[in-house]
Amino acid sequence: MTTSEFLRRIGLEEAPAGPSVEGLFALQRAFVVSVPYESIQYQLGRGGPLDQRAVVERMITREAGGYCFQMNGAFGWLLDELGYDVTMHRGGVQTRTAPEPRVDSTHLVLTVTGLPEEPERVWLVDAGLGDGFLEPMPLEVGATSRQTPYGFSLGPSSITTGWRLEHDARSVIAGMDFEAAPATIGDFAEQHAYLSTSPSSPFVRVASAFLRRPESALALRSTELAETFADRIDTTLLETPAEYYAVLADVFQLPLQHLTAADRDQLWRRVVEQYESYQARIAAAGDQPGQV
Repeated sequence: MTTSEFLRRIGLEEAPAGPSVEGLFALQRAFVVSVPYESIQYQLGRGGPLDQRAVVERMITREAGGYCFQMNGAFGWLLDELGYDVTMHRGGVQTRTAPEPRVDSTHLVLTVTGLPEEPERVWLVDAGLGDGFLEPMPLEVGATSRQTPYGFSLGPSSITTGWRLEHDARSVIAGMDFEAAPATIGDFAEQHAYLSTSPSSPFVRVASAFLRRPESALALRSTELAETFADRIDTTLLETPAEYYAVLADVFQLPLQHLTAADRDQLWRRVVEQYESYQARIAAAGDQPGQV
């Protein structure tokens, strides 16, 4: 496994000249439009790696994706290999259905500093929010960023010595808090074990995939595909296994070549059951669509 192989995985023949602000932006954009945030890997009870090099190798050889620990772990590995000054932080994501802000090591956050143009400026570099960033944000109180179709803002956290990101109102994510203190990949091992294997984990309960595009954000939850633009959300229900696997391969760049025919049958039955359960909850309790 080499850095050049990973760069090709994200569509770059070579690294941008750097480290630099321009290079950091180019790398994050290439990564998030090429590597999907996904929990498909956790649907068949096999878990997935946390070690950064193992994740990178898996992303290359399987054309796989990852969730926050894997996405930011792999991207942090790449940046470090290219000479960027990268720091990990413990965070926690607040959703519309889980409204309490928290920092519980359920999210891994990256920051980058020491770039030649502005050595003292710190950049929030998060490739692990699913329908989140397309490019970095300056880590400054009051900073805002319009990254079509979403807008973001930053301020001090009210629950930790650190920072609070406010996400766009149209996202399932309401916000994210993270500590200023540095962390290591090992700090996320316990949460990774739970989130990747427990039947009660949201990543096990719902098969999902997210991918950023320059002007939109794609989200597949069970069998429902949604693409959010600046002025609309287009939604499609995938009704056959052929449609489902074609969308995973062609849209989300998840060919899943390692799955057997039996695996594919099992996964399809599982995502159909997830969607049917979601519809039943809507009928019984008035849940809002879009939160499978």
